[in-house]
Amino acid sequence: MPAPARPDDCIFCKIIEGDLPADIVHADEITVAFRDLNPQAPTHVLVVPRSHYANAAELARHEPTSVAALVSAGSAVAAAEGLDDGYRLVFNTGAGAGQTVFHAHLHVLGGRSLQGHMA
Repeated sequence: MPAPARPDDCIFCKIIEGDLPADIVHADEITVAFRDLNPQAPTHVLVVPRSHYANAAELARHEPTSVAALVSAGSAVAAAEGLDDGYRLVFNTGAGAGQTVFHAHLHVLGGRSLQGHMA
């Protein structure tokens, strides 16, 4: 089943297409990773699938291999950023969980102790 059409107002789709600038730190056939504009840790990178699904649950339902690709890209970003002491990978799914952009995405957080802190 093909991915749904990209909404015209999706900021992440615009970044993927190159229509909006972003500090891209990783890209491959399935994912694009860029620095968050409102970082919650010294390293805060968003990893998004090139296909548009509103959240991680929809992505997992329709493209489960893309979820694995997001996690793999997140791991590559963490290694490239030198997060040897550890990092956090976070999916926020739905407004009640803090999701504000409704294009599935994974947060890579690190660069300081995250013990006792929720993203």
